[in-house]
Amino acid sequence: MLGRFRHGYVAPAAILVAVLLYAPFVWTAYLSLTRYDGLEPPAWVGFANFGKLLDDPALLTSTRNTLIWVAGTMVLPVGLGLLVAVLSYDIKGGAWYRVPFMLPYALSGAGLAMVWSPILSHGGIANLLLGVDTAFLQEAPHNTLAMLLVWTWQQLGVNTLLFVVGLQSIPKEPIEAARLDGASGWRLFRHVIWPLMRPLTAVVVGLALVASLKTFDIVWVLTQGGPGRNSETLAVTMYKETFVASDYGYGSAVAVLLTVVTGLASYLYLRRQVAS
Repeated sequence: MLGRFRHGYVAPAAILVAVLLYAPFVWTAYLSLTRYDGLEPPAWVGFANFGKLLDDPALLTSTRNTLIWVAGTMVLPVGLGLLVAVLSYDIKGGAWYRVPFMLPYALSGAGLAMVWSPILSHGGIANLLLGVDTAFLQEAPHNTLAMLLVWTWQQLGVNTLLFVVGLQSIPKEPIEAARLDGASGWRLFRHVIWPLMRPLTAVVVGLALVASLKTFDIVWVLTQGGPGRNSETLAVTMYKETFVASDYGYGSAVAVLLTVVTGLASYLYLRRQVAS
């Protein structure tokens, strides 16, 4: 009886998802093929906006900065999160060592940027503490790297927490057996713990990959993609073209490109994880 009506139970949720998620994307994809300023009706231009993308030097800068964000996210928030989790796991009071890393995650990206703005500004606290005269937020690629540190400060805690959950899910028997065979330290981690944590690591890396490709709030509050356009990411370029320049057609083309890049990167990563 229940099976006959299962489609009816699922249909409202499926329709809601389709309306809220997929319909806006279809509309955005349509706008990417038009010239539209938000006032006059959209005018069909075909793939002209995508052709414009290929000739836009700002897009090359945005793509470079986005790739730096992706690579930096894998090394810093994910890598350091794993290191903190391993070092603080299974020791007395380990949870208290992790608390300082967890607190920044409660802040929004915009709030976090406001906290770090006086620290990273030219002549700010970082300059005074390091005894240097560096414009951390004004010179590329220093500005992108500086914002990556802010991002790390926020994301490190949650990655640590996820890796701790992974460590807690590992059965004790394989580790004790490996220790009886003489494994310890790096060898124990490399050959026993790390393989057992791979399913959770795939989730952590996948989430971090998608989040880094969509980076917006920290960059927008700290530099607004500047000076000039040298710290823009693809998400910031999309926002500026759409809502600052009111070029909805070109901004939609950037949005479609960002969606395709994020979807393709996620698909290739998950496919490799499933295959292995």
